[in-house]
Amino acid sequence: MTLLIVGIILFLGVHLVRVVSPDFRRSMIASLGEKGWRAAYSIASIATLVLLIYGFGQARDVTGMLYNPPVWMAHITITLMLIAMICLVASLLPAGHIATKTKHPMVLSVKIWALAHLLANGETSSVLLFAAFLGWGVILRISLKRRQRAGEITLRPFVSAKYDLYAVVIGIVVWALIIWKLHEWLIGVSPLVM
Repeated sequence: MTLLIVGIILFLGVHLVRVVSPDFRRSMIASLGEKGWRAAYSIASIATLVLLIYGFGQARDVTGMLYNPPVWMAHITITLMLIAMICLVASLLPAGHIATKTKHPMVLSVKIWALAHLLANGETSSVLLFAAFLGWGVILRISLKRRQRAGEITLRPFVSAKYDLYAVVIGIVVWALIIWKLHEWLIGVSPLVM
C-alpha cells in the first residue's frame, strides 16, 4: 500500500507542478530550456506512472474492501466509460462542439473515468487510486478556470462539427475494444464479469 500512496503522490504531484508551484516550473524552464523541461517532465511522468501501476498491482493483492458496490453499478460504470472515451478522443482532435462545450475534455474524461470506477470498485486500493484522480481532476479544472479568467490560457476555438462525429465514432470503437479485451489484458479484470 505504501508504494501505491507514494506512486499517487509523485504521479499526481508531477502533474500538478504548474498549479502548486508555477515559479518552480518557470525556473526549471529557464535553466533547462523548453525542450529540456519537456524531456525531464516526460521522464518523471513515465517513471511515476510505472511506480503507480506497480504499487497498485501490489496493493490490490493485500487490501480489503471498504464497501461492496451493488452489481448494477457495473452497468453505470460501463456507460460512463463510453462518455469518458468520447471526451478523451475529443480532446485529441481539433475542436468540435464537444471540446468547446466541455472546455477541457481530457480533464473531464479523467474525472468521469475516476467517478465511474469509484462506483464499481470498493477495494481500499481502488478507492484510494480513483478518489485521488478524481480530486486531481477537480483541482486541475479549478486551476484551468482561474488561468482562463486571468488570460493565461485561451480555450480552443470551434473548428468543425465533423470532429464531434469522429470523436463519437472513435470513442465508441476504443470503448468497445476496452470492454471486449483491452481492460482484461491490461488490468487483469474483465469489465463484463459481474
